Amino acid sequence: MRGDVVSDVTSSGVPDVPLWLYVILLSIASELLAFTAVGLVSTWGEVFPRWVPVLRGRRVPTLGAVVPAALGAAVLTLLWTWMAVSMSLGLRLDGRPQAATAPVSFGDWKGLVAVAAYAPLLLWGPLLGAVTISYWRRRRRR
Repeated sequence: MRGDVVSDVTSSGVPDVPLWLYVILLSIASELLAFTAVGLVSTWGEVFPRWVPVLRGRRVPTLGAVVPAALGAAVLTLLWTWMAVSMSLGLRLDGRPQAATAPVSFGDWKGLVAVAAYAPLLLWGPLLGAVTISYWRRRRRR
């Protein structure tokens, strides 16, 4: 136990992948996917940059950016809405009751701080959707 955080999570749930490695890989994947959203509002989302082999200088296919971004927006909206509803009902994502010692809960001030820290994630999906629509409209005109 580190500090006063108590958790019953000891496995990543992925065979042969330790929890610490799973968290690192999940964090890297999340950051890379989030970074691709920058392409929806910057010039390299319209024309591949010079440092991209083979594709440099070519136009990014509009649907090649819009379809994954729209799917991501839908998944994120559903995921974080489900998480918020589950937490407000005192349940985990899998539907089982949340432990009284869960770090993210409404039970004490620390849990409320954790809930407040995660609350902006509710906006991630809808904002990605808005940026995706803006990208599609901007690129459709050309």
